[in-house]
Formats: sequence, structure tokens, C-alpha cells
Amino acid sequence: MRNTDQLLTRLVAEIEEKQQFIDGIVEDAEKDGRDLSSQEMELVTRSRDRMSELNQQLEPVKESRRIGLESSRMLAEIAATLGGDGERPRQAEYRSAGAWIVDYWRAGVGQTDARERLELFMRAAAHQTTPDNPGLLPEQILGPVLQFVDQARPMINALGARQLPSGSWSRPRITQHTQVGQQTAEKTELPSRKLIIGKIPVTAETWGGYVNVSRQNIDWTQPAVFDIVVNDLAAQYAIETENAAADTFAAAATAGPTLPAGPSGEQVAAAVWTAVGQVYAAMQGVGGVLIACSPDMLGLIGPLFAPVNPQNAFGSGFNAANFGQGAMGAVAGISVVVSAGFATGTILVMSTAAAEVYEDRIGSLQVIEPSVLGVQVAYAGYAAFLVIEPTGIVRISPTAGP
Repeated sequence: MRNTDQLLTRLVAEIEEKQQFIDGIVEDAEKDGRDLSSQEMELVTRSRDRMSELNQQLEPVKESRRIGLESSRMLAEIAATLGGDGERPRQAEYRSAGAWIVDYWRAGVGQTDARERLELFMRAAAHQTTPDNPGLLPEQILGPVLQFVDQARPMINALGARQLPSGSWSRPRITQHTQVGQQTAEKTELPSRKLIIGKIPVTAETWGGYVNVSRQNIDWTQPAVFDIVVNDLAAQYAIETENAAADTFAAAATAGPTLPAGPSGEQVAAAVWTAVGQVYAAMQGVGGVLIACSPDMLGLIGPLFAPVNPQNAFGSGFNAANFGQGAMGAVAGISVVVSAGFATGTILVMSTAAAEVYEDRIGSLQVIEPSVLGVQVAYAGYAAFLVIEPTGIVRISPTAGP
């Protein structure tokens, strides 16, 4: 029954792996307070279908194992009923040195059973250990596969990815407003200026990658390597598009206040509100305001705002329970979003209306190569990162030093 047990173990392990994977996707979405993306829905559906296939295999194998166990018990009971008494022990064990000494004395005075026990105990026997039969020891792989990749896209999620209409298009923008002014005297001409609407050209970029996997690698691996490859391609797509968005917004940012070395909470809050004033002047209050920073800047900002929330606190503070990319807390009521896509030393205060993200995710594509027994799988999408108003993105510069 060992082969049956190994199959049951493998099926149950893969079902648990798929469920943990789905739970991880749902947990990430819940942590960010959002719905599942199209990519995540695709991965959940794929995992759910595989779990259904595994359950169909599991039930008959489990029933076969149950019948086998019952048969073994019945055979053992029959053997015990038919067996005789008085069978000599095949081995002897002593619980202590004192027990061995007592048997040694008894054997010396002629007790047969004590002498037999001593003979069994002292008999030289070949010890069989696991190195003597490596061919009978199956290699166990305990899943899921360990990986340290954060595929969250905090900046893209904060702005909200919009559906990409086509490869090249434009966003209309007013470049000159009409004019209204005071009439200097009766019958004098009022101010007049025409409205000019320009356009911001947008060109989508293509992001993707592919891997060619042998059919043997797909069929023989446990956990299944194919799903791992697809999931990793999706994760790398998320990382690269987040990096591109963060680089675009940081490159377009307008210079703002500079923090002194080792700033106090008051100095950080003052710099933040100075930058907020610049953002408001540029955007006239349109959009929400957020602070976007690289992970290393949490060491500058985080310790200044402990989550004890006193009455005179500048914000709700940061908490280790929120560790990771995404919303970490607030400074002066402004949400702080951490993204690994930013270069080190980046702190931006920006309006959510100052930049936009457009995306059309293709997802996974695959083609079979019969001549070499291979499956080529790719993951791709189209994305465009648009800066509407550079002055609506303000950079706070830290000063190096203690």
C-alpha cells in the first residue's frame, strides 16, 4: 500500500498548496482594500480547476486505501486466531543495566529463560540502517515552493489602472482658459480670451516575458512546475510595470522642500504641508493627496510617528502589522504609500489627478511544440504611464547624515 499512500500524500499536498496560493491572493487584495484584478482572477480560476481535478482523483484512491486497511486488519485477526502459543522471542531488550545483571545472575544459577534472553541480547547482528537502502527511500518535497517576491503594485493601485483604449491616443487638456475681469466703466469692453484645448499624446508600451518548458518537467514535477512558472511570470510583470510607473512619476516630479539631517516630526510635517501647498497650487484642489516613498525612507519617517496616537500626534502612525508595500499609515492625515519601484531616497507628495495609468493585460499565452515535447508559455500586457501635471508631483529631498 506504500504507493497508494505516496499518491494520497502527493494529491493532498498539491490541494493544500493550491488553497494556500488562493488564500495568499485574496489576503493581498484584502490588505490593499481592493477587488481581485483580472490577473488574480485568472490565477484563482486556474488553481480552482486544478483542485477540482485532484479531488476527482483523490476520492477513489482514498476509498481503495480504506478497503486495504480493513483487509489487513482482518488478516491479522485470523492469523492471531490460528497461531500457536509458546513461540520463542526473536529479540530481547533490557530497560536498564540492573535488569541485565539480574538476568545474568539467573542464567548462572541455571534458569533457562534468562539464559535464552542473554543469548539473544548478546548475539552479534548486522545492523540495517537507511544508508544501506537508499533506493527504497523516496525523496520528499514539502511545498509550497519558497519565494520572496512582493508582486503588489501600490502606486498603480493607488492611482487605479484604467482600460487602455489602443496603442496610441491622446488625452485632451485645456492649455488656455477663458478670461473674466472687471468692467472698467459703463459701455467699456469686457475682457475676452479664447479657450484652447491641447492634447497629451500617449503611446502604450508592451511588457512581457516567456519560458519554454519541457513536457517531462511539467508531468514529473511536484509541486507542478508549470503553474509556478506562470505565476512567477505574472509576478515579474507586476514588478516591472510598478517600477516603470514609479520611475516615470519620480522623473517628472517638481523640486520641493529639503529635510534637514535627522529631522524631527515637526520638520517632516512642515515639509509635507509645504509640498501639499505646491500640489494644491498646481491642481487647484483636484484629486486626492498622498505621500509616495521608497522603503528605505520609512527609516526616516516611521520612527517619528509611533502608533500610540496621542492627542497632539501628526498622524495615526505606522504599525509593523502593515509591513510590506502599500499604505503604511498617515502623516498629518495624508496616507503614506510605500513602493519598492522607487529608487532609494524618494519621497513624493502628489495629487492622484496629476498622473494616470492605463493597462490592457493580455495574461498568459501558451503554444505546444510537438517536435521537442515542449510548451512555450508567455505572459504580457500593454501599459501606459501618463503624467498630466508635473507640478502636481512634488519631491521632498532628504539630507544625508545622522
